Amino acid sequence: MTQLFVKNLSVIDFSYFDNRRGVLGESWIVDITLSGQLDDQGMVFDFGHVKKKIKHIIDTHLDHCFVISNQTKNLDVVKEAKQTKLSWKHNTGNYLHSSPHSSVLILDVKTINKTSIAKHLEQIILPELPKNVESIEIQLYEEQIEGAYYHYSHGLKKHDGNCQRIVHGHRSKIEIFENHQRSSKLEDYWSACFRNIYIGTKEDITAEFDLDGKSYITFSYAAQQGDFSVTLPKKRVYLIDTDSTVELIAEHVLQQCILRQPTNHYVVIAYEGVGKGAIARSPK
Repeated sequence: MTQLFVKNLSVIDFSYFDNRRGVLGESWIVDITLSGQLDDQGMVFDFGHVKKKIKHIIDTHLDHCFVISNQTKNLDVVKEAKQTKLSWKHNTGNYLHSSPHSSVLILDVKTINKTSIAKHLEQIILPELPKNVESIEIQLYEEQIEGAYYHYSHGLKKHDGNCQRIVHGHRSKIEIFENHQRSSKLEDYWSACFRNIYIGTKEDITAEFDLDGKSYITFSYAAQQGDFSVTLPKKRVYLIDTDSTVELIAEHVLQQCILRQPTNHYVVIAYEGVGKGAIARSPK
């Protein structure tokens, strides 16, 4: 038996419900190893097909989705013609989520983590591969980051791709320069602001209410893929005036820095997951 491997096949940007931390945005890098017999070309599987076929399965099935375990305490699932509706109670508060079926992945696992997600992907990918491929192994891991980073979830109603899904997220680093010097103080501050948070756009708010002594916010919008809505505890939300593209997040952080110290010069480098992001600079 021969093995074929591909490093950094893809990055999965998604959100899931963590029993300790709530709704959590993540970015996991994907490595894959295929084991099997050589085909007529002397290959286990053509590299080009690995990148196209397997990456497509991962991107379609999981990327930019909201993932939750069906064993989540107090979880109620209602599937209608076009919508999957979720509701559950947690010690941090009550949660509601409604979106098209393709935006939600419900797994029969005790815990959502790298191991359970990798096993699930292995199970759905292997049947789609040629018969000479006998097994696959997926490794998921986080980017190694020196310095500040944060986990956030959001949705982009104007996006024409899967970013319109109202609960998907990223694990992202941030770099801030104040007067041309790297500021770990500011990076740590914004990392704390965006830790385990949902970044919500004010114009998407459709309800605000109190229940059992806790405050909640509902965000809803109609997008190209369908209708989306999420209700979260207010303390798990960071509100901004604009949409939450990484460009606008970087600009928001920049303007908040300038507001505190108007005479200083700032450069904000905000990442969206791994290896991509936006730069916002003070006016010259």
